[in-house]
Amino acid sequence: MKFDREAILDYCNKYSKNTLMETLEIEYIDAGEDFLTAKMPVTPKVHQPMGILHGGATVALAESVGSAASQLFIDKEKFIVKGLEISANHLKSKTEGEVFATARIVHKGRTTHLWEIKIVDENDVLISLCKLMNIVLEK
Repeated sequence: MKFDREAILDYCNKYSKNTLMETLEIEYIDAGEDFLTAKMPVTPKVHQPMGILHGGATVALAESVGSAASQLFIDKEKFIVKGLEISANHLKSKTEGEVFATARIVHKGRTTHLWEIKIVDENDVLISLCKLMNIVLEK
């Protein structure tokens, strides 16, 4: 099957309508054979009370992009993807601008997918490093 970047991005963005991804204004912006990237604006909507990016919003971004990336590797008629475990190391704080999450496959098994998700800002400064394990289940 031929890789179609625009079709993938269109699918991911349409799939996000009326979900947490839309609430957080997450937009899928780039895709490749082994990665998917999304961006999220950093505004008071995703701040914690101290005025910085909330770790939960960061993890929601990471899980969203990693789960969407697993969708690219499965037959959606026969299988579904669910998250098993996510971990996050928050390295820098962020008060405004945008963050970009790129999920890259570490392990693509028949029933599990392991993703590394790097979240950087618009200056390519590493904000958080996450790891997501997804399970692939028959419908």
